[in-house]
Amino acid sequence: MRFVKIRNKIEEFNKVLSIEGDKSLSIRWALIASQSKSKSKSVNLLLSEDVINTLNCLRKLGVKIKISKNFCEINGVGLNGFKFKNNLILDAGNSGTLGRLILGLLIHSQGTIKLKGDKSLSKRDFLRVIKPLKKFGADFKSNFGKLPITIKGTNNPNPIVFNETKGSAQVKSSVMLAALNTNGETIIKAKKSRNHSELLFKYLRLPIKVQKKENYDHIKIKGKKKIPALNYKIPSDISSCAFFIVLTILSKNSKLKIRNVNINPSRIGILHILNMMGVKIRKTNLRDYKGEKIADLIIQSAKKIRAINCPSKLNSSAIDEFLLIFLVAAKAKGISYFKNLSELNEKESPRLKWGSKILNKMGIKNVLTNKSIKIYGNPNLEIKNKIVIKNFLKDHRVFMTSVIAGLIFGGDWSIANKDAINTSFPTFLKKIKYLGGKIH
Repeated sequence: MRFVKIRNKIEEFNKVLSIEGDKSLSIRWALIASQSKSKSKSVNLLLSEDVINTLNCLRKLGVKIKISKNFCEINGVGLNGFKFKNNLILDAGNSGTLGRLILGLLIHSQGTIKLKGDKSLSKRDFLRVIKPLKKFGADFKSNFGKLPITIKGTNNPNPIVFNETKGSAQVKSSVMLAALNTNGETIIKAKKSRNHSELLFKYLRLPIKVQKKENYDHIKIKGKKKIPALNYKIPSDISSCAFFIVLTILSKNSKLKIRNVNINPSRIGILHILNMMGVKIRKTNLRDYKGEKIADLIIQSAKKIRAINCPSKLNSSAIDEFLLIFLVAAKAKGISYFKNLSELNEKESPRLKWGSKILNKMGIKNVLTNKSIKIYGNPNLEIKNKIVIKNFLKDHRVFMTSVIAGLIFGGDWSIANKDAINTSFPTFLKKIKYLGGKIH
């Protein structure tokens, strides 16, 4: 087991960063490009393990893919154009996005396919996609709703009506991709969640209608529409940027500019929450790109952090950033309360529990339930003791959050599973060193 050791706080810095492409968009680009009969090209594709596993799965399904230093090219096979031998095995690795979305593309495929994943992904719930995808007519066998899963497509997928109640963009997107293979109109009532798939469908002029309500979106999709090529320069991932945003605001006398960040409104819950906590982050060079909103972010050290009662309506748009938000709450004056977060425990590890564990090790009082956490902030927190972080199912966000905590609050940290970052952010430690962080 490889440990990273942190023994010193980061010193003040003033830097400019560029971050790799958005993971959600990288995976969606590859899957949708495979359904075109044309050649699609992407720039700034995130070449993390999750995205590489996506490309490997598509290759096994007969899709030709070329990767060079500066771009990735996919020769799509069209709707229901996958070519593979019966009893094919696909490995989604650690990626819930890949695992759930690719099942949506396979509902019309002839032959049997087995989908597996790593130890962490094999503990996660796939019933949430199996249930709606069964309604299209596909046949599934699973380990009580967990991986490995066997799928056999149907000759005639039926459009469905589906009520998505969890606020899961993965479930919604899986159903949307399945709908492309049907003759007719699929209707989805979806609890608010990130909307990258809808924006890509609209940009490609696929027959999609989205009616926004206060808490839900009504989505209608007509299938059997030819998909054009999708050439895409993928913007930087706000979830990866968040580590450096929090590092900057909680470090002394520091400033950071991050270029070309995707600030899709369904993804920037962390910016709204930080604003409520008294942190100002400036957006410059604002522009639209193929439906997504892009900006440069300018971040400075925060002088004072406010405790908050976080509105649940922001949960889905900050779901990947809550471990970092808990660190900010640890530095606040007063008690912060975060509720309705059971979905956090459906991630690569039980993240809500891990958020509490990290805070306990730091000496921050907190009260945890299966859905909420109350954090008693300490603006003067200085850690002196040794802290060991391990046995977290190689969850990349637990690893990276622990690194940020060590650089901000001090102490002697030993953090296991350095290779966990390869899932989503292989250059994370290089960028930490660029900012001046000392990693052993």
